[in-house]
Amino acid sequence: MLRESLSAGRFVVTAELTPGRDPSPGALSRRAAALAPYADAVNLPDNPGARVSIASWAGSLIALWADAEPVMQLTGRDRNRIALQSDLVSASAMGVRNVLLLTGDPPGAGDDPDAAPVFDLDGPALIRAAAGLRDRGRLLSGREVSPAPDLFIGAAEDPFAGPPEVRAERLAVKAEAGADFVQTQFVFDVRAFEAWMSAVRARGLHERCAVLAGVGPLGSPRALRFLAEELPGVRIPDAVVRRLGSVPEHRFAEEARRLAAETIAALRATPGVAGVHLMTMGRESEIPELLERAGLTPEVNRRAG
Repeated sequence: MLRESLSAGRFVVTAELTPGRDPSPGALSRRAAALAPYADAVNLPDNPGARVSIASWAGSLIALWADAEPVMQLTGRDRNRIALQSDLVSASAMGVRNVLLLTGDPPGAGDDPDAAPVFDLDGPALIRAAAGLRDRGRLLSGREVSPAPDLFIGAAEDPFAGPPEVRAERLAVKAEAGADFVQTQFVFDVRAFEAWMSAVRARGLHERCAVLAGVGPLGSPRALRFLAEELPGVRIPDAVVRRLGSVPEHRFAEEARRLAAETIAALRATPGVAGVHLMTMGRESEIPELLERAGLTPEVNRRAG
């Protein structure tokens, strides 16, 4: 389990599993089952990109049926505090302990810009609400919830959206609110990430909030352009662009997997990094090979660096 693996000092692997819109559970169940031997937990995003998909709670339940440990993501975009707290209590009732709590993409980022945004709670406020449920058995209204939900609370962070010290302070806010772990934006610039980790370690945040670094093998030049030009906070060094741009298109994905494996190795060697969070944009079938290249097969006793 994710919490126990982190407590034991293992170098953990989590992986994003985008639910999609297919209402039949079989396809998602098979994808979750295929990931289970390789990932300590799988993330089920909450209408990612402000586009309709299977609800994160439903995807999490399907993952449980497939013997994969879910991380249920919740955003403040589509629900007010009553609905969000209801979902947190319901997650615990379903046996889902891991939750990743986010502000969420604005509706204008998706395919239905007329949708009304809610944003009653942003990411840090939602983390505080979840921590109040977990630690005190109290809703924001003051009403009691007994027994208190057993929640392992995650946050997201973008190490590259400003000076390292400023972004470390952003993580400090989330750790103080009650986050147990953090999953970061894609890491392509390892040197910049290491600068952020230095600021994180200087504040002792890695001891309070386990850091899982985001890694993703790109599938095509189009994916590279999308991340570089349209996804806020992703920093792709010129050297990486040149490296991937120097190979023929039919070899692009292979070179991208090689780069991702090298990145994982570098992150594993970075003090304070507790694991990696893999984001493959629907190409979960590449994860076994990627982890094997990085020396992180299920048989290996992964130890934190």
